[in-house]
Amino acid sequence: YRNMKMLFFLCLLIVGLHSNSYCYEPNYQGVRNQNQRGRENRNMPQQTVGNSVCQFACCFYKEISSRENSGNIFFSPLSISTAFAMLTLGARSDTLTQILRVLSFNPREISENEIHEGYRQLIQMVNRKNEGLQLNMGNVLFVLDQLKPQDKFLSNLRNFYEGEVYPMNFKRADQAQIKINEYVAGRTNGKIKDLISNLDPLTEILLISYIYFNAEWEKPFDPKYTKKNKFFVDGNKAVEVPMMFGMGLFKHGYDEQLSSTVVQMDYKGGASAFFILPDQGRMRKLEKRLSCERMLRWRTLVSKSSANLHLPKFTLYGTYNLKDILYKMGIMDIFTDKADLSGITGQPQHRISQAIHKAVVKVDETGTEAAAATGMEIVPMSVPVTITFNRPFLMVITMESNILFMGKIVNPLKKD
Repeated sequence: YRNMKMLFFLCLLIVGLHSNSYCYEPNYQGVRNQNQRGRENRNMPQQTVGNSVCQFACCFYKEISSRENSGNIFFSPLSISTAFAMLTLGARSDTLTQILRVLSFNPREISENEIHEGYRQLIQMVNRKNEGLQLNMGNVLFVLDQLKPQDKFLSNLRNFYEGEVYPMNFKRADQAQIKINEYVAGRTNGKIKDLISNLDPLTEILLISYIYFNAEWEKPFDPKYTKKNKFFVDGNKAVEVPMMFGMGLFKHGYDEQLSSTVVQMDYKGGASAFFILPDQGRMRKLEKRLSCERMLRWRTLVSKSSANLHLPKFTLYGTYNLKDILYKMGIMDIFTDKADLSGITGQPQHRISQAIHKAVVKVDETGTEAAAATGMEIVPMSVPVTITFNRPFLMVITMESNILFMGKIVNPLKKD
């Protein structure tokens, strides 16, 4: 373990309930086609949900990146999507319709049960044991000890989302905060110790969704070749960053539609990272044209050939107020007195008062022992291309074509 630590992700979404213009049109045609085949293939709900998570990822990314001075970006569309899909178990009327629409589901083409079955299959896939890869996802509901969630809601939460439910006395906010933070720290290997601060004593339900990912590169970098080098944050400003270096066979290609170089780096266990470097001055073009369909094509676009690869080490923390972002994307009622979450407790007077997404990513080399094994690769006698990630680029992490994480590195030295 101590010499294999290459990459770590942690994503949590916290949704708190109190008493009391859409980003784009979803790609319904894709959902419809998937669903038609799904009637003959019981595994199709996972693919349908995976497609919708991909669509949501693009929409969410564009909403963040369109903001002035957006800077570094990192989030887990799967974590956010899963948490709000869980809420649809108890959402009704317009509240339900808005969530499904923003999550890129068309209720006329796919049933709610198929949606939840798709998430069940995705969570099962994520939590499957893999050699050399730690990837697990969990969902937990802390409920006011005086509140009685409906049996059907609790049953569906467990069956579809592997959700755990714990009673909590939120009125003693300080004690509740300690217990919740201890729970989160235990589930995340101690990486997040003080997730919640200033817990509102009026909270009735707290929903947490987390993803933990720790993996090794199939082709690690040798730390002895990591050197300080310039990274151009914009046309005028450059910062000195630790730049990793690797040479040999890499999967890479050029996406002409996006004017971008694409590099695929694989992890042990089946996950992959795609690093997308737009041509000079073409970041806006890349972001504007980015789509789920284009991202899914990258896997067939790249091929193995000789390359000298320069990639910066970086650690990013992403923290997002989902209430603000998702409201602008079209999930509105759930944050107001119009919210209808009566399927959770049988009472309509609940709304979302807190929705926060936190994620962290660390990318570096593996240990020298693992790096030493790369010397056995046979490289064809061809002139290698040089690919240098010395200006802003995108990163997408996938598992079996499912988008787990997505980010933009503008300045590798800034952690948020």
